[in-house]
Amino acid sequence: MSNQIYPVYQKVKENIQKVIVGKSEVIDLLLICMFCRGHMLIEDVPGTGKTVLVKSFAASVNCTNKRIQFTPDLLPSDITGINFFNMKKTEFEFVPGPVFANIVLADEINRATPKTQSGLLECMEEAQATVDGKTYTLAQPFMVIATQNPVENSGVFPLPEAQLDRFLVKTSMEYPSHEEGIDILDRFNNRSPLAELTAVVEAEEIVRCQEELMNIFVHRDIMDYIMRITEATRNYENVSLGVSPRGALNLLRVAKGFAAINDRDYVIPDDVKAAALPVLPHRLIMTSSARIKKNADVDVILDILERVSVPTESALGSWSGK
Repeated sequence: MSNQIYPVYQKVKENIQKVIVGKSEVIDLLLICMFCRGHMLIEDVPGTGKTVLVKSFAASVNCTNKRIQFTPDLLPSDITGINFFNMKKTEFEFVPGPVFANIVLADEINRATPKTQSGLLECMEEAQATVDGKTYTLAQPFMVIATQNPVENSGVFPLPEAQLDRFLVKTSMEYPSHEEGIDILDRFNNRSPLAELTAVVEAEEIVRCQEELMNIFVHRDIMDYIMRITEATRNYENVSLGVSPRGALNLLRVAKGFAAINDRDYVIPDDVKAAALPVLPHRLIMTSSARIKKNADVDVILDILERVSVPTESALGSWSGK
């Protein structure tokens, strides 16, 4: 690897940390998502910094960003755009929706109806939007970062499995530690660090990193390890539907992302382990009895990681393939 991804990762992370206190692992996942051409779902209670994190990230990259506040009366056309009749020109003109941006914040995504949520499916999977039969290609890089509140049941619509599967990773911010809380109060006491943030990388640099990520080497034994983990989810007693082949591919992509941010051009088993928890749990469909238990899907993946044997480097070669 020409060491192109790691410097970009360092610059953006350091810039975000001028605003965000702690949350190093969440920032890492956010950047990995971007490098992997993926999308991220952040699930946590209000006030934990979800939106501030996304705004800090968007401000760190010199590209367009839009925010969509999801509400029950939002329509798919409010996301993708509409054709309106221009009386002066006596013809229809396309007005692009907020999805036509590089970074899209879908705030409180579970407040909108499934019909509206479906407006993002094509955009997230194929980086394009079809309006009145005409398909428009979205600009690159393109990333959707969605937030949702897990504790509210009134006026929300759970994301369908197909929508959940479009998110490369799912994570949470969690409450800060006592010391981090003091740092937050001190940092935001008499100023707004977010307002002072400036871009440190260009959109073109992100696209180059995305292309370079594809060249990270993955040993066949690592691929075997990934498949044994995903196959184990399909035979687990409390799981109705396990991880699909697309989920296995996503695990591979995020493992490559972890290799990149650790300044390596090859994947090791620890990268797969680090990627498993943000990538796999939200792709499991648990049995009715198992859903009662909080974080049952996470416990399944943790148990599988304990059970599945970890490959070791062969004497004939290394994980780097050299």
